[in-house]
Amino acid sequence: MIADRFDRYLARNVLAAIIVVQVVLLGLDLVITYINDLDDVEGDYGAFQVLLFLGMRLPWRFYQYAPVGVLIGALIGLGSMASSNELTVMRAAGRSLTRILWGAMKPIILVIVVVLLVAEYVAPRTEQFAAAWRLEQIQGAGAVVTERGGWQREDDSFYRFGAIRADDTVLDLTRYRFEGQTLREAVSAERAVWRDGGWRLENVAVTRFEEERTEVEHHASLAWQTRLTPDQLARLLRPISSQAPSELWAYARYLQDQGQAATQPLLHFWQKMLMPLTMGSLVLVAASFVFGPLRTVAAGTRVFYGVVTGLSFKYLQDLLAPASTVFGFSPAWAVLAPTLICAGLGLYLLRRTG
Repeated sequence: MIADRFDRYLARNVLAAIIVVQVVLLGLDLVITYINDLDDVEGDYGAFQVLLFLGMRLPWRFYQYAPVGVLIGALIGLGSMASSNELTVMRAAGRSLTRILWGAMKPIILVIVVVLLVAEYVAPRTEQFAAAWRLEQIQGAGAVVTERGGWQREDDSFYRFGAIRADDTVLDLTRYRFEGQTLREAVSAERAVWRDGGWRLENVAVTRFEEERTEVEHHASLAWQTRLTPDQLARLLRPISSQAPSELWAYARYLQDQGQAATQPLLHFWQKMLMPLTMGSLVLVAASFVFGPLRTVAAGTRVFYGVVTGLSFKYLQDLLAPASTVFGFSPAWAVLAPTLICAGLGLYLLRRTG
């Protein structure tokens, strides 16, 4: 009974610290990004709309900062208990280091479940909605966004898409049709709507390039014959890093079926699926800073070393990601190698506690 109380108390402290750290990180990121994005204010897309756009993207930001939040939160939670000698009392009462670590890991399981649910069901949809909403706001002011979106080739045509909404409406579509290396036709549409198993273009301008002249036609609505489905376009237009694990796996299979490299979608897929191991290894590092060689230093110093470790972990993953493409090894190892290094470092420092 007392052991259960120890576990609950330890878990409550660690979880509370993680939540506080996550809120602080999200708040700082929101303020900094908001100030930076004010440069995009134009027409109907004003300062309040920028704030709404960033608010829609909070689930994705939460997912991004989760590993760092777990590392720093575990450091602060365990460090505060160590500073008040609570961990010393627990060990004096017969709690082994392994049992204390297990108590600290319990709230991490809850965090992992929440993060995986956000990555699969929440963040992809909010990112899709936010991108389409922002595009519509800017287009309402008479502007057209071309720096975002995606390109796709189909037979003799090249397509550029602005965004796709959750209701399968494609915004800002342009099609270039070639004969050999000669451009024959350019079609631009304000939107494309999926109805009854097919696409309809709305507010369409068709430009045909003849030998000595150019013809321009305008149509309120026009059929769009293509093999592209809403699901394929959604995977194409959303940033690959914000797609759900199931979507990334399907996208990788699609690229492989087309004879193309699938390194990027597989890399992000393994980053999401190996998130539990990643967070567990970071908690081991945090515990090693509290119980290991850094146990006698100030709490601020431990947090500083934790931030450095978290950044080093991120930069190592970012370095191995392109390396997996260049050297041809599995993207899973690009994710797993930094995790194993962190776990090994944490276990080594914990063993040195004697």
